[in-house]
Amino acid sequence: AYMIDVLKLKIPVIGKLYHRICLSRFTRTLAILFNSGVPILDSLDMTAKTSGNKVIEKAIMEAKSSLKEGETIAEPLSNCPIFPPMVVSMISVGEKTGALDQMLNKISDYYDHEIETTVDSLASLIEPLLLGFLGVTIGIAVIAMYLPYFSIFEHIGG
Repeated sequence: AYMIDVLKLKIPVIGKLYHRICLSRFTRTLAILFNSGVPILDSLDMTAKTSGNKVIEKAIMEAKSSLKEGETIAEPLSNCPIFPPMVVSMISVGEKTGALDQMLNKISDYYDHEIETTVDSLASLIEPLLLGFLGVTIGIAVIAMYLPYFSIFEHIGG
């Protein structure tokens, strides 16, 4: 399952979208739990289980272990390439200023916007391809319908 999740993240175009969705889900869930007063260790535990990706789950569990040892959340996340520097630095700032939930919400809002933009651009890319496919399919169907008529006319005329 871990290797499948690694491969999902490496698929061209879709992997990038999947990565953003996972990051948005992670930050939004953690922000909601943290804001609701759930202890941070329990929040990380629940967030890891709902992340939807084993790579992110492993990184979150490493962050939880480091947090138990007195480190910040951002330190172990910075060692994991799945978390971009922007995410790590915003989490770090949130921890230092005591506004972690606000920073997590800002990260999630940013990724939600990125996801929306990516989906819109993918939709505009897929539309012409779909029209071309439908055109070819209809063309083949029309040719298949009229081909018997042409062969009948050849036998009558020739």
